[in-house]
Amino acid sequence: MYVLALSDEVVPLVYSLNIRDHFPTVKLILGCGDLPYYYLEYAVTMLGVPCFYVHGNHDAPELTGNGEVVAEARGCTLLDDHVLRHQGIIFAGLGGSMHYNADSRYQYTERDMLLRVLWLTPHLLFNRLRYGRDLDVLLTHAPPAGIHQGSDLAHRGFRALRWLIEWARPRYLIHGHIHQNYRMGTKTYTHYKHTVIINAASHRVIWLDLH
Repeated sequence: MYVLALSDEVVPLVYSLNIRDHFPTVKLILGCGDLPYYYLEYAVTMLGVPCFYVHGNHDAPELTGNGEVVAEARGCTLLDDHVLRHQGIIFAGLGGSMHYNADSRYQYTERDMLLRVLWLTPHLLFNRLRYGRDLDVLLTHAPPAGIHQGSDLAHRGFRALRWLIEWARPRYLIHGHIHQNYRMGTKTYTHYKHTVIINAASHRVIWLDLH
């Protein structure tokens, strides 16, 4: 399955009347955070495919042109702290970044993230018993500790995410948050044990090879 992963910036190629011509093979949109809700809604409407997304540390309610306050992307599925199965593929989501300033919306301490991971584990164990595997795709905003992370606290990865991929062994972890111009030599693909870790900051078409 081809998926369009989006994160951190509005890309003219996506926010375009020709989006269908640019991404004709995409069957699913994955939002990795720090995106306007209208942007995800536009992509869903124009491509006519589902969208699963997590929050980024800069996400906030938006005011629409008619004065309505929107706190989530309409027509999309918020995957934060949830596990779901779509077309036989098991997804889970853990958005947000490391807690680094007074604006604590979608910012988490290492302990906070560990508690969120532990909340998911019963669902993943159920999948292991029923489907023979815990998880196929983990969608996050921040990266796991030591992989694709930045040097400052705001862009540091979570140890809890690293533990989760070691324990649940997803085929893919797709994250945002680390802009590809954030530092020279930013890596976008890393194989770590059983998991391919992909930095989707900006946009990226990904073939999920799960056979």
